[in-house]
Parts: sequence; C-alpha cells; structure tokens
Amino acid sequence: MNSLYIVMPAYNEEETIEGVVRKWYPLLEGKAENSRLIVADSGSKDRTHEILTNLMKELPQLEILDDTLKQHGPKLIAMYKYARDNNIDYVFQTDSDDQTNPGEFEAFWNLRDRYDAILGNRTVRGDGASRAFVEKVVCFLLRVVFGVRVPDANAPFRLMKVELVSKYIERFNEDYNLPNIMLTTFFAHYKENITFREVSFKPRQGGVNSINIPKIVKIGIKALGDFIKFRKEMV
Repeated sequence: MNSLYIVMPAYNEEETIEGVVRKWYPLLEGKAENSRLIVADSGSKDRTHEILTNLMKELPQLEILDDTLKQHGPKLIAMYKYARDNNIDYVFQTDSDDQTNPGEFEAFWNLRDRYDAILGNRTVRGDGASRAFVEKVVCFLLRVVFGVRVPDANAPFRLMKVELVSKYIERFNEDYNLPNIMLTTFFAHYKENITFREVSFKPRQGGVNSINIPKIVKIGIKALGDFIKFRKEMV
C-alpha cells in the first residue's frame, strides 16, 4: 500500500482553510497508515493556525509545519523535503485557497503506476486573464531558455513520486520562490516519465491574494535571472 503526503502551503486563509482540509482529508483513506495531510502555515496573521490546531484534535493524520519560511515557494520546498525525509512514496501538492477540486485527484492517483509525475494543466483559468497571461509568459520563457515545451508549469495540482522530486530538490536554496516551475522544467528537460492532465481551476474562494501584478513583474524579472543561472548548471 502506497504512502501519500497531501501538502499545501497556507497564508492568512482563515476563510477557507477548514473547508479545504475537510475536503481533502478523506483522500487519505485507503493509503498507508503513515500518509498525512500536511499544511505549512508560518507567518499567518489571522486565525489560520488556530483553526488548524483545533482540526488536529479531530483529524489525526493532519500535521502542521510551522517552522518554514513565510513565502509560498520555500514552504513547498520544506514540505517536499519533509516527504523525502519520512520515506513517503508519493507527494501531492495543492493550495489552501479552495481553487482546486479534490474530485479530480482519483484520476491522477490511478495513473501513478504509469508515470512518475502527473501534472495539472489549467486549460480554463477561473482566477482571471492576467494570471493566465502570466502562465503563458512563463511557458514561453521556459521554451526560450531551456528549450522545453510544457502546457502549464506551475499548476498547484500535481502528484509526484517522492523519489523523482528528491533527484532535484537539493538544487534549490531554501528561499527559492518558484520550485514547482523549475521541477516541471527539470522533468521536461531530463525527459522524465511525466504526463499532463487537464484540471479545473476556480476563482479564489476567500482570503486575500498576497501576489499582485507589480509583485508578479518583480518576481518575473528575478525569475528570468534564476532561469538563466539554472540553465548554465544543467547538462
């Protein structure tokens, strides 16, 4: 029986976090006993941590990582390493803002013996045209810098063998902000056994989006420099 960590970063998600946890938690049923739903919550200034702590009293397979860096990317890196260090078979990443659909997970899980990673492809974006445009720009840059073609580099709906993630996770500094994009790039560049599957993506269901267009531009400029650096290190 395979073990699974469902991992999600959280930041000021008091409006959605309980509902999201309750929606995703049942998917641990039928998995190995050491399977967990892991929420990385550090830096929240609302009741997110309090809600999670109360839920842990009811849900024994729920864990909180509260010693990570504040940003989204570092939280992902910390959770992926946590799965590796605990010898977990699979890690599934989604976000805590209720934009993804747990009902689409089973189709990914059923493909786990055929692929080392099944990555979401958000063909319809409920979070707005600007976010869809940013994703298209990212995919264009990956094609230019790395020569890889992917339909969606950053979807927060991905099932990956921990063994595969472990091949690349140490390439990131602990504060690197775009690990999912670069993991997708590494998988494509090194021709890992991966596939993309269409997933739905709703508008944000609550909370405050911490990333706005000026921040995206700033992140994008830094990301391009990081991409070039990673490309020089790749063989």
